[in-house]
Amino acid sequence: MKQWFALSAIGKDRPGIVADLAELIYECDCNIEDSSMMLLGGEFAVLLVLSGAGHGLGERLRAACKRLEWERRLTVFIRPLEGEPMSYGTDEVRMPFQLHAVGVDKAGIVARICRCLADRRINITRLQSHSRPQPETGTPIYDMRIQLDVPASTDDAGLRRELEEVAASMNVEVTLERLPDVGPRA
Repeated sequence: MKQWFALSAIGKDRPGIVADLAELIYECDCNIEDSSMMLLGGEFAVLLVLSGAGHGLGERLRAACKRLEWERRLTVFIRPLEGEPMSYGTDEVRMPFQLHAVGVDKAGIVARICRCLADRRINITRLQSHSRPQPETGTPIYDMRIQLDVPASTDDAGLRRELEEVAASMNVEVTLERLPDVGPRA
């Protein structure tokens, strides 16, 4: 019977991290179903969904992850998923949007904007952010881009007003753009 697992790993960036993880998955007779990997502040971070079959698969994966942690100095976490993974966990039709926020870096930008989205049942599918010094003054500027799946029933104008209120209270600029629809998503 096919089983699915979520795996996350992080470690000091070096050549070979992806190869180490891919070999571990292959050696356990598993397949990478979905993945996201990136370099963050000198650390390499990996998120994977993998599948496999066979008696004792979870134990084999956990043992292999422990070995990799010890040998390659990675922090690895693995957990079984309950059944086949679903993209959104709901049958509600969703539309793709992108949000861009930029302003002087301060605590709370991500928390306040993401809470506004969560309160409207909006799913964040990708978030990228960074802080950089402004060329003229050196003032740290925070730049965040979020890809969203917004329920089709959402009032776009109401969402924009709420986001503008949050942005004004934090003195940041927020733009929300509907992306081309690639078909119904549920």
